[in-house]
Amino acid sequence: MVTRKRLRSVLTALGLYVMAALLIGYFGVNAYSGDRGLKAKEDIDRQIAELSSELDHLKHERAQWERRVALLRSDKLDPDMLDEQARGLLDYVAPNDLTFIYAWRPAAAAVPAKP
Repeated sequence: MVTRKRLRSVLTALGLYVMAALLIGYFGVNAYSGDRGLKAKEDIDRQIAELSSELDHLKHERAQWERRVALLRSDKLDPDMLDEQARGLLDYVAPNDLTFIYAWRPAAAAVPAKP
């Protein structure tokens, strides 16, 4: 009888320790890989960095467009810029314009010099 009580008390204590270890392990795993865990925080920080860089790029692009639009406002219209933009978009050349025509070759297609 004494051995059964001792065995029962040892198994009870061991069972409590195992249950406590499983409970701590469960919370530990969720603290790392859960929805609000450390891994999720790293993912959110990486997304914040990517979106911040994209936002900076878009702000820069918007500033460029605002400068170009400001040059086309009626009170500040620059006729030379308007003429340049129209000619560039329409591929128009006036009869008295001087044009240079040159042959363009990609660098890969260039023939190497012979020694």
